[in-house]
Amino acid sequence: MNENHPEKLGSGHWCEEGEELLEKFKKLKGRQLLVITNAVQLNLLGQVFRPIFCGTLEEIGGGHITLSPVNVKMVNAPFYRYPFPLSIPLERITAFSTEVPCDLVFPLT
Repeated sequence: MNENHPEKLGSGHWCEEGEELLEKFKKLKGRQLLVITNAVQLNLLGQVFRPIFCGTLEEIGGGHITLSPVNVKMVNAPFYRYPFPLSIPLERITAFSTEVPCDLVFPLT
């Protein structure tokens, strides 16, 4: 990883343990981030969806990151904006990327 090029940080990284991961997220604060968690599927307001979220990294600390505003990528509503900031525990993050814009539509099935 080249520390002189922050635009390359986070692109396709598989999550790591501890302080190294926290430091990566701190460098990405304020940037758009696509996050995939390790749940098979989630349920929100009766909609079942894959655990794919995209938003601006607002807060890092306390064992979690917070995205706000955040889009929940659902098959029926690829741009559903969750009405509140969404905190994700670090240990639940499977992968993340800064290379995927939040307004990009991609197949979820």
